[in-house]
Amino acid sequence: MTARTCWAAPFLACAIVAAPALAATPRQILSDAAFVPLDKAAALGQIARAEAGAVAILARNPGDTDASLTRAMAIGYRAKLGKSREDAMTARRMFEALAAAHPRDAEAVAAVGTWHLDSVGELGGMIAGMVLGAKKAVGFETMDRAVAIGGNRAMFPALAGMLRLSLDAKDSRARALIELAANGKVVEPIDRIMQRSAASVLGALKAGNTKQAQALSKQFLPFGRVAH
Repeated sequence: MTARTCWAAPFLACAIVAAPALAATPRQILSDAAFVPLDKAAALGQIARAEAGAVAILARNPGDTDASLTRAMAIGYRAKLGKSREDAMTARRMFEALAAAHPRDAEAVAAVGTWHLDSVGELGGMIAGMVLGAKKAVGFETMDRAVAIGGNRAMFPALAGMLRLSLDAKDSRARALIELAANGKVVEPIDRIMQRSAASVLGALKAGNTKQAQALSKQFLPFGRVAH
């Protein structure tokens, strides 16, 4: 028996708590690829494995929301690493459909917000808007909504705060989000991972080193060590 333990986003990572005897789930594979430093080729291989696993689950149960989210994440990750507009747009459509169908699912909502903010971070606001239709304002609003419905779990404000800092080292709301994450609830293992990252970023902010806080935020986001 498994349980979802993560947030979802185009470039977000998740984990699944599974019985030790079971093989790694697609979510576990994505989490390893996103947070364990790999070279780009190895990361793309892991992403392909995760997508194939999600597709196999959906073939057996087309209504499996978790598998749908996993597949969308894999496509979004591939878009990030492969600079593919087609994959990015496919991931966006899938995330938006999931968020519309499950408006109280903080992971699905965060997926939409992260897609917009990460796209802006990758391409810059003007190009991201022209090529993908990504908008920073939409990303901020959607991430704030994910934080609000996320039950005070550490991962949502951590993600929202680090995304903001990755775009602007002097973002006025980022510190409040990072502080919220540092004191948030640890419900699943991914909360602990994100909370520790937030604590490191908060240390830099308290020291007045906004550039270091920004650099750490970029590093701690999924694929931050291999995306460029």
